[in-house]
Amino acid sequence: MEKVRRRCGFVNGIEIEAERSRGGLCMAWNGEISVNLRSFSTWHIDFLIKENDVDEVWRYTGLRLAHKIDYPWLVEGDFNEILYSFEKSGGVQRDNRRMVAFRETLEDCQLVDIGFSGVWFTWERGNLPETNIRERLDRGVANERWFKLFPLNTMQHLPYLLQTIVLFF
Repeated sequence: MEKVRRRCGFVNGIEIEAERSRGGLCMAWNGEISVNLRSFSTWHIDFLIKENDVDEVWRYTGLRLAHKIDYPWLVEGDFNEILYSFEKSGGVQRDNRRMVAFRETLEDCQLVDIGFSGVWFTWERGNLPETNIRERLDRGVANERWFKLFPLNTMQHLPYLLQTIVLFF
């Protein structure tokens, strides 16, 4: 990884070596920035970054998702992205390239949406109809082996009001 980083013209970097001949992770940069490695594994690197011309420290996490996985696999959470434009209501339209990239990442990892019951949108902002934005950002995705292991799976989205109540009580 270090040879590749240098060949690409990056002076600074942190490399996580590959297992055998596959994978590996690298964070590379030029210039005056402060990079603080928080944690790493074969599958991730996590940094806090402070740039000279940016007021705040920001966090970067790089992942190596498995393309060939031998286990049933379920991934759930706030992906902060939508798959299709109909998963958003209000506000500026989402950039189609971002949605395509998200769909391609899931396809590359052989993950598909597990579906849900309950409310459609999992995130909402704005109280007035003209300023209200709603999106389906939270989801579960799984591979075929997981679906075979749990054929009767269900995921339920709680109403937004209950999500808020759960968080505050």
